[in-house]
Amino acid sequence: MNWQDVLAQLESGSLRAANQDDAGNWHANIEVKQGILAAFKAGENIAFEGNYQGFVDKHNLPARQFSAEDGVRLVPGGSSVRAGAYVAKGVIIMPPAYINVGAFVDSGTMVDSHALIGSCAQVGKNVHVSAAVQIGGVLEPVGASPVIIEDDAFLSAGVVIVEGIVVKKGAVLAPGVTLSKSVPVYDCVNQVMREKGAEIPERAVVVPGTRPVKGEWAEAQGLSMACALIVKYRDEKSDASLELESILR
Repeated sequence: MNWQDVLAQLESGSLRAANQDDAGNWHANIEVKQGILAAFKAGENIAFEGNYQGFVDKHNLPARQFSAEDGVRLVPGGSSVRAGAYVAKGVIIMPPAYINVGAFVDSGTMVDSHALIGSCAQVGKNVHVSAAVQIGGVLEPVGASPVIIEDDAFLSAGVVIVEGIVVKKGAVLAPGVTLSKSVPVYDCVNQVMREKGAEIPERAVVVPGTRPVKGEWAEAQGLSMACALIVKYRDEKSDASLELESILR
């Protein structure tokens, strides 16, 4: 498949940078990533005119233009959706926000101010991406899975998710949570430390925490390092506290 077809199918949502198998596991679509990289290689830097006058980028990866018929609410003020990114009807994008090539954003999702959805990241239905959330992109290596945010997840302000972490359905990440393959996650409900890089379970409520640094000198200094803590799993009470989001839309 040539890169032109890859970008067109990504924008239509008929092709995705990652796919979920019958067991619920996610896998990178290597052909898609190769197509995106080929597009970058084929692109030539040009100076854009019109609404994007003064900007210089690859000629074949411009910012997307939406119409009212697309059903996407893109609020004025500096947001941009790059070519090759899919944005479903009912998505709201507040300024400034950026959605990069290969990303998939499903219906009913809110992308708030200063938020980034990186290349090939997959965001499900009715997800709240709060202000200053950073969802990392993964183009290379082509076999690496991108960040996955499943349906109905709530990412609070300042959350950072990188290195292909998967956040399962309905999970809630409190403000300031950082997730990567080097950050341990402690499940305080089930009293277990999850493997580094493990997915965040469905309906888990995650808050930022710390743990002591090992070693005599570090202990003497009272040093600690960041971790993430699962402190509960969503119940009817926590669901009600998030209901306001749907009313505001």
